[in-house]
Amino acid sequence: MNQKLLLLILIPFFSLGQNYYAYVASESEDTVSLIKFDGKEAVEAERIDVGFMFAEIEGPHGITVDPSGDFWYISLAHGNPFGTLVKYSTETNQAVARTTLGLFPATMEISTITGFLYCVNFNLHGSMKPSNVSVVDPETMTEITKITTGSMPHGSRLSPDGLFQYSVAMMSGELFEIDALDLKVSRVLNLENKMMNDKKMVEKMMNHDNMKGKMMTDDKKENMMNTMDGMKHSMVKPTWVIPHPKENVAYIAGNGSDEVIEVNLDKWEISDRFKTGKGPYNLEITPNGKLLIGTIKSEGKTAIWNLENKEELAIIKNTTSVSHGIAISSDSKYAFISVEGIGGEPGIVDVIDLDSYELVSSVKVGKQAGGIAFWKKEI
Repeated sequence: MNQKLLLLILIPFFSLGQNYYAYVASESEDTVSLIKFDGKEAVEAERIDVGFMFAEIEGPHGITVDPSGDFWYISLAHGNPFGTLVKYSTETNQAVARTTLGLFPATMEISTITGFLYCVNFNLHGSMKPSNVSVVDPETMTEITKITTGSMPHGSRLSPDGLFQYSVAMMSGELFEIDALDLKVSRVLNLENKMMNDKKMVEKMMNHDNMKGKMMTDDKKENMMNTMDGMKHSMVKPTWVIPHPKENVAYIAGNGSDEVIEVNLDKWEISDRFKTGKGPYNLEITPNGKLLIGTIKSEGKTAIWNLENKEELAIIKNTTSVSHGIAISSDSKYAFISVEGIGGEPGIVDVIDLDSYELVSSVKVGKQAGGIAFWKKEI
């Protein structure tokens, strides 16, 4: 075939853009939006109603797509009293099964090894006490067991090999490792700054403030006294954990201490802490392992760090207030950020180019956009 003719045939093919798809939950509207991004513009391709109770907002919170890409799962946080896990087909976006979980089920993921889904139960009800992780067989949509962890477990992710599930307990300030095969907690790590866990240091700080005539806030007194009497009331307030895709380390968002905490998973110890803006909430790492992306919830911003040297490469203002979740494309090119908004504002999904560190597109979704999951890239 003539080379010029072949070139004319192939040019249209190579000119076709790549389409990226992500699902995002809107907690105050009981909807999930399917977002399509063609490399230039993000649009809401479909909006799916996910609530079952006519008179109540059920609060879709966590969302994940299974490794095959055939199904997506949503946790409905509110119930009577327990929350629900619902399974949807990605082909039809219709519900195919559901099951009851614990109190306020939140984030989740499916292991490529066991095939089980692990979902933390955040438990906003009553006094602070240890909550748990529900383990579900997504084939039969049966809850197999609940594994007790800490107080208000939230952000959770599986190790790249699918053998361990990691979650952080927001109020007890701990990192939990669950053996995905044995279905037991294998290790627990206290994430508090050592200084704040030293009883003598706490007493010294309180006495120092009293001598200077300072009025300590009730919150500060409570945090210090809880530390002293053995009760845990975290000052770090960890909200998210993400294991590195290639190295045996994990990164944790210290929402209360305005920092990212690096944990060496081999030694099971904190290996680094670096400061962020106010209220880091969710963290994700690009599949190539080069960049750490974090939502700075209290500032309505997204931060990008180079993981080789922990340098902050960019801090990007999101389209509206209260930055929430992160999903990253499988080719490490784009970050999809869910932004809640305030009051009656619609939620927003911002798309950030991870080469230029620029916000390149935004699309409105339902109110209080939160949980977000990348589905697929297609040509």
